[in-house]
Amino acid sequence: MSKSKDFLRTIVENDLKSGKYKEIVTRFPPEPNGFPHIGHAKSIIINFGIANDYQGHCNLRMDDTNPTTEDTKYVEALKDAVEWLGFNWGDSICFTSNYFSKLYDYAIELIKMDRAYIDSLSEDEIREYRGSVTKSGKRSKYAERSIEENLDLFERMKKGEFKEGEHVLRAKIDMSAANMKMRDPLLYRIKHAHHFRAGDEWSIYPMYDFAHCLSDYIEGVSHSICTLEFENNRDVYNWVLDTLGLELPHPHQHEFARLNINYTVMSKRKLLELVQGGQVSGWDDPRLPTIAGYKRRGYTPESILNFCDQIGIAKANSMVDISQLEFCIRDDLNKKAPRVMCVLDPLKVTIENYKGREVIDAPYYPDDIAKDGSREMPFSNEIYIDRNDFMEQPPKGYYRLTPQQPVRLKHAYIIKCKEIIKDANGNISEIKAEYYPESKSGCDSSSIKVKSAIQWVEAKQAKPVELRLYDRLFKDEAPEGLEDINPNSLQIIKDALIEPAVVSDKFDERFQFEREGYFYADPIEYTDTNPVFNKIVGLKDSWNKKKKTTSNTPKCPIKKAQIDGEVIPMSTKQQGLFSRYTIDLGLNSEVANTLARDETLSNFYEKTLKKLHSPVALANIVVNEVARELKQVQVDELKFNAEQISELIKMIDDEIVSSKIAKQIFEQMAKTGENPIQIVEDKGLIQISDPAKILPIIDEIIIKNPDNVAKFKAGNSKLLGFFIGQVLKNTNGKANPKIVNTLVIERLK
Repeated sequence: MSKSKDFLRTIVENDLKSGKYKEIVTRFPPEPNGFPHIGHAKSIIINFGIANDYQGHCNLRMDDTNPTTEDTKYVEALKDAVEWLGFNWGDSICFTSNYFSKLYDYAIELIKMDRAYIDSLSEDEIREYRGSVTKSGKRSKYAERSIEENLDLFERMKKGEFKEGEHVLRAKIDMSAANMKMRDPLLYRIKHAHHFRAGDEWSIYPMYDFAHCLSDYIEGVSHSICTLEFENNRDVYNWVLDTLGLELPHPHQHEFARLNINYTVMSKRKLLELVQGGQVSGWDDPRLPTIAGYKRRGYTPESILNFCDQIGIAKANSMVDISQLEFCIRDDLNKKAPRVMCVLDPLKVTIENYKGREVIDAPYYPDDIAKDGSREMPFSNEIYIDRNDFMEQPPKGYYRLTPQQPVRLKHAYIIKCKEIIKDANGNISEIKAEYYPESKSGCDSSSIKVKSAIQWVEAKQAKPVELRLYDRLFKDEAPEGLEDINPNSLQIIKDALIEPAVVSDKFDERFQFEREGYFYADPIEYTDTNPVFNKIVGLKDSWNKKKKTTSNTPKCPIKKAQIDGEVIPMSTKQQGLFSRYTIDLGLNSEVANTLARDETLSNFYEKTLKKLHSPVALANIVVNEVARELKQVQVDELKFNAEQISELIKMIDDEIVSSKIAKQIFEQMAKTGENPIQIVEDKGLIQISDPAKILPIIDEIIIKNPDNVAKFKAGNSKLLGFFIGQVLKNTNGKANPKIVNTLVIERLK
């Protein structure tokens, strides 16, 4: 069973089957008068996506017909948005200005056919003469001008002999038409302005209704896909093409619902006001819904693509909850962002019974055994914890450090508070603590039990960072103006501390700062000496969290399903599943949320659990790989079953195969339905764990990469991932990543 198609793709397929068009050509035709926003992203994805799906082509065309508002910087921003989203427009960009001479010739043809005339009414008179929905319009007396006079006036308009507004060219259609767009629409107006491409050659510029359809025709566009506000313009679109008698097939206009998101504005005019008024730092301010803003904030192209896929293509306008977009970026980064520790409000802790120093090897993905990668965290008797992680007089249910309650330092040891140091004002300035030597993570032989683990950084080697915490720009769900701006949309923290492995000279990196959210190295202002990180999104929906919850409702971020502009909370059954998955099975909230809301996925997951108790690993493969297959077929059409998935995960748990090899095995299972054990035996995919076989490969890679070895030894610990990756590549993913990690570190010392 194939994935259901939206109505636009159904139209395209029918047109291909009927032979109406031999090739599918679409276009994305923005006016370069501002930076593109998330609404443009939807249009980009639709137009380029349809062209790609049917082996066609999509033109990127700048509708540059208004010289007073357009600029090259906006052209570059539009190009960047299309490329960033992963699309290609081919050899060259199209510009409406490329067709100015041809459009002028078409206008001459209409005048000669007596289907267009020069009108000299004022703007107010034109509006008055147009009539209303219930009252027919009245044609201008200037419509009686002769063809010769109209041709003469139009030529003189082109030469710049008249003032702006003195004359316009109008189509001669029907002043009593029910569609008011058909009441002699304007085709050309006078503009004495320098055009950023055409210079001062033209003093007249075509209107949208005239230029758009003809540009589509000139470019051989088959499907001209617009948003719903242009639905009434379709009659003018067809009239121009039909009246000129242009060769068939003509392009045809189709409309879809534009994207509306709450807590933001989608008008380029309003966005420009925010930029020019200084309410934001520029078009790429991370609080704006511009593609440049999302890009600088740290959103990924995949999250935008997934968001647009989720909301679909509709024929009726609706309001989409911004939490759905935020869910998509969380969902994407949850799979790929390494986990690190950052202390936003540092409180010093001195561990009095700890002597010396050590380096702790901490995994980047502690909750996902299928992912490789770790970093070295220095540890000593002086560390910093977050001030919120200690309370002298804690309320009930507080499980972090207190004078009576020990706590685990994540990836490290359990500590207990021995003494509280306060300054002259009574504020806590330091904690004196002791640690339990037998309690180290991974080899804990102590009898001490704690209920939580907190983040920390080593005092001497921690790096100071600037954090920019972004929130929604508007506090009102349907903002009207500047009075609705959220005064807390940006908070800057300058004294945060982060573990040293995070700061480097690399850019385009995203991290999950544990318990704080997802962060991105600012691509403009970040340097390794002055690191600046932008908060992409929190780990939970802080806005929905503000709403009251009953005692039976789990306090967790809940994805809201989008149905015709309304949002649906979890049912009681779904809430129960969510609580079980997060509390009993230890799943992260996003994975649990996906499973709880999808009955098919949760049923499949429950079947895997009956065969193998490896809840986190099973959940990850079900919500990612299995869910991807279920987008294409029904569950009873899957080639594999729950028992085979459990067998695959067991081989990972038993270190028979690596996580990378497991992905290859799954792909074959999805295609053929073969048993994973049989696939491993037939293809010889058993994991290599013998150091004697791995060490020669490591030595060869070290010899070939002396520059990276020097950088690593100089302190660039992130290059550890490079060496591990090279070993895995040279073994086709068969090498045991844990053993590789240990051996590489030993060889690089």
